[in-house]
Amino acid sequence: MLKRLGDHDDGFMATRLSADVSAQATFGGTTDISSDRVENQNVAPQSSQGVAMKPTGIVANLSVPDLPEAREFYTDFLGLGVEAFNLGWVANFQSPDGRAAVQLVTRDATSPPDSVISVHVGDGVEEAYEDALRRGFEIVHPLTTEEWGVRRFLVRAPDGNVVNIVSHKDD
Repeated sequence: MLKRLGDHDDGFMATRLSADVSAQATFGGTTDISSDRVENQNVAPQSSQGVAMKPTGIVANLSVPDLPEAREFYTDFLGLGVEAFNLGWVANFQSPDGRAAVQLVTRDATSPPDSVISVHVGDGVEEAYEDALRRGFEIVHPLTTEEWGVRRFLVRAPDGNVVNIVSHKDD
């Protein structure tokens, strides 16, 4: 679950990807992210290579063999009944309050390797692409404006996972 920690004058929004979505669904709990547990909310994380990108959202991409068949489980059982989009090979389902989401992917229509997560970066996709090149990461799908309107690239993490770095029109 993506929790918003606060908006700041410099445009950086501190966020946290919480892996407790299934625990919340199972146990009905919530995650308390208080400001005393988060340091330096006003500062983008620094790395040895410079300033890290500023993600506005992260969504898990789950590989499924059959989208219509998988849909019932994720929408009816898990309660992710709001269909944000459906391109036939990829669909995004969200909870009514927008706090939880998942993307179901049968195959990536434009890139041979499928990604495990999609990282939304707003207007920063070009900068993220240049940073990935500068750091020597393997680009598995070049920076492209796709026919369905997103601008994205896919990069392989050092652990082998493929990550979709994307900018939507509404990011």
